[in-house]
Amino acid sequence: MKFGVRKPSLKKSFKARTTGKVKRRVKFAINPVYGKKGTGWARHPRKAAYNKVYKKTSFSIFGLIKKLFK
Repeated sequence: MKFGVRKPSLKKSFKARTTGKVKRRVKFAINPVYGKKGTGWARHPRKAAYNKVYKKTSFSIFGLIKKLFK
């Protein structure tokens, strides 16, 4: 489990920002549960628990900078 600052990945950040609305709309049209909150607990409870703890125990350097200049 990670505690503290997460290592930034420019490649993953770019990929997340460029995944288009069309791609998400197609996924939602095929699977109406796609993108709904809480579905992770039903499908993969172990992974959902890990992600919840990870998000609470680690932080992004960019998030830290954003809070400083807010």
